[in-house]
Amino acid sequence: MKIYPNETQPPKFSIHCRLCPRLANFLDEVRLAQPDYFAHPVPSFGDEQARLLIVGLAPGMHGANRTGRPFTGDFAGKLLYSTLHEFGFSTQAEPLDETGQANAALSLRDCRISNAVRCLPPQNKPEPAEVKQCNGYLRDELAGLPHGAAVLALGTVAHLAVVRALALRANDFAFTHGAQHQLPNGMMLYDSYHCSRYNTQTKRLNTAMFHAVFKAITGYLHTL
Repeated sequence: MKIYPNETQPPKFSIHCRLCPRLANFLDEVRLAQPDYFAHPVPSFGDEQARLLIVGLAPGMHGANRTGRPFTGDFAGKLLYSTLHEFGFSTQAEPLDETGQANAALSLRDCRISNAVRCLPPQNKPEPAEVKQCNGYLRDELAGLPHGAAVLALGTVAHLAVVRALALRANDFAFTHGAQHQLPNGMMLYDSYHCSRYNTQTKRLNTAMFHAVFKAITGYLHTL
């Protein structure tokens, strides 16, 4: 799959992106079946100059793919936004309003949320070439962060996408829940298991474990 004519200048993100034919065609089908859904590549949410960037995997069918906002509308978002509120990164704990849409009263403080893949993938499984294709958008996000920023990768795919976007060797930055990686560009990379329903139901991740990662992040940001 062709990536970019010029790797150093990836295209700016657009909700009309069709760089991945399989994903673009799948979203065409979803829009026909669910005309009320956002069903486009999902933009990042939050402050562009935030010192914390959270990177997930991809939009969920009835979550961000429906609402148009990362981690909004599914189980993972409930844990993420309640945690962000508890640690002062969000003005609201509830990501949805009373109608089930993205909570317009919610805004992020010093935080931004994105995904390794911006489009809903079939069966929630993007192909490696699609993760690579979308990596330029993440590279652009990372390049805009202030010096010393913290990046939280939710899951292995997000972790590897961050490492790739920074042109680093994956073998030098192994994913482990709770790991902290000093990056050569002055940023810190934090790892957590994804806050999905599956991970919490199987006890791979619990609220205390997730909060511990945010305690480490806030402690680091307070030193800047």
